[in-house]
Amino acid sequence: AFKNGEFVEISEADVKGKWAVFFFYPADFTFVCPTELGDVADKYEELQKLGVEVFSVSTDTHFTHKAWHSSSETIGKINYYMVGD
Repeated sequence: AFKNGEFVEISEADVKGKWAVFFFYPADFTFVCPTELGDVADKYEELQKLGVEVFSVSTDTHFTHKAWHSSSETIGKINYYMVGD
Protein backbone atom coordinates (compact mmCIF):
# COMPACT_ATOMS: atom_id res chain seq x y z
CA ALA A 1 0.00 0.00 0.00
CA PHE A 2 0.97 3.64 -0.30
CA LYS A 3 0.54 6.05 2.63
CA ASN A 4 2.16 9.36 3.52
CA GLY A 5 4.79 9.09 0.81
CA GLU A 6 5.87 5.57 1.73
CA PHE A 7 5.20 2.01 0.69
CA VAL A 8 3.79 0.09 3.66
CA GLU A 9 2.57 -3.42 4.38
CA ILE A 10 -0.90 -3.85 5.79
CA SER A 11 -2.54 -6.93 7.25
CA GLU A 12 -5.60 -8.06 9.14
CA ALA A 13 -3.88 -6.89 12.34
CA ASP A 14 -4.14 -3.29 11.12
CA VAL A 15 -7.94 -3.42 11.28
CA LYS A 16 -8.75 -6.13 13.78
CA GLY A 17 -10.84 -4.72 16.61
CA LYS A 18 -10.96 -1.27 14.99
CA TRP A 19 -13.35 0.69 12.84
CA ALA A 20 -12.26 0.76 9.21
CA VAL A 21 -13.69 1.97 5.93
CA PHE A 22 -12.66 0.17 2.75
CA PHE A 23 -13.83 1.76 -0.46
CA PHE A 24 -13.11 0.57 -3.95
CA TYR A 25 -12.66 2.53 -7.16
CA PRO A 26 -11.83 1.32 -10.68
CA ALA A 27 -8.44 2.84 -11.44
CA ASP A 28 -5.98 5.67 -10.84
CA PHE A 29 -5.61 8.50 -13.37
CA THR A 30 -9.32 8.54 -14.23
CA PHE A 31 -11.51 11.64 -14.46
CA VAL A 32 -14.29 10.53 -12.10
CA CYS A 33 -12.50 8.99 -9.12
CA PRO A 34 -10.46 11.99 -7.90
CA THR A 35 -13.58 13.77 -6.70
CA GLU A 36 -14.64 11.00 -4.34
CA LEU A 37 -11.11 10.31 -3.11
CA GLY A 38 -10.58 14.01 -2.48
CA ASP A 39 -13.86 14.25 -0.55
CA VAL A 40 -12.76 11.41 1.72
CA ALA A 41 -9.35 13.08 2.14
CA ASP A 42 -11.14 16.22 3.33
CA LYS A 43 -12.90 14.17 6.05
CA TYR A 44 -9.95 11.94 6.97
CA GLU A 45 -8.83 13.95 10.01
CA GLU A 46 -12.37 13.90 11.38
CA LEU A 47 -12.60 10.14 10.80
CA GLN A 48 -9.26 9.64 12.56
CA LYS A 49 -10.57 11.51 15.61
CA LEU A 50 -13.44 8.99 15.70
CA GLY A 51 -10.96 6.10 15.59
CA VAL A 52 -11.65 5.15 11.98
CA GLU A 53 -8.94 4.16 9.50
CA VAL A 54 -9.58 4.52 5.78
CA PHE A 55 -8.35 2.26 2.98
CA SER A 56 -8.96 3.07 -0.69
CA VAL A 57 -8.53 0.10 -3.01
CA SER A 58 -8.08 -0.15 -6.77
CA THR A 59 -6.52 -2.61 -9.17
CA ASP A 60 -3.47 -0.37 -9.55
CA THR A 61 -0.14 -1.03 -7.86
CA HIS A 62 1.32 1.00 -5.02
CA PHE A 63 3.78 2.42 -7.58
CA THR A 64 0.88 3.79 -9.62
CA HIS A 65 -0.72 5.20 -6.46
CA LYS A 66 2.53 7.04 -5.69
CA ALA A 67 2.75 8.45 -9.23
CA TRP A 68 -0.86 9.65 -9.10
CA HIS A 69 -0.36 11.10 -5.61
CA SER A 70 2.67 13.03 -6.89
CA SER A 71 0.98 14.36 -10.03
CA SER A 72 -2.50 15.38 -8.86
CA GLU A 73 -3.31 18.21 -6.47
CA THR A 74 -6.53 16.49 -5.37
CA ILE A 75 -4.93 13.08 -4.85
CA GLY A 76 -1.85 14.68 -3.29
CA LYS A 77 -3.87 15.66 -0.22
CA ILE A 78 -4.67 12.00 0.58
CA ASN A 79 -3.17 10.77 3.84
CA TYR A 80 -5.08 7.49 4.13
CA TYR A 81 -3.97 4.13 2.74
CA MET A 82 -4.07 3.58 -1.01
CA VAL A 83 -4.11 -0.19 -1.52
CA GLY A 84 -3.39 -2.15 -4.70
CA ASP A 85 -5.58 -5.19 -5.28
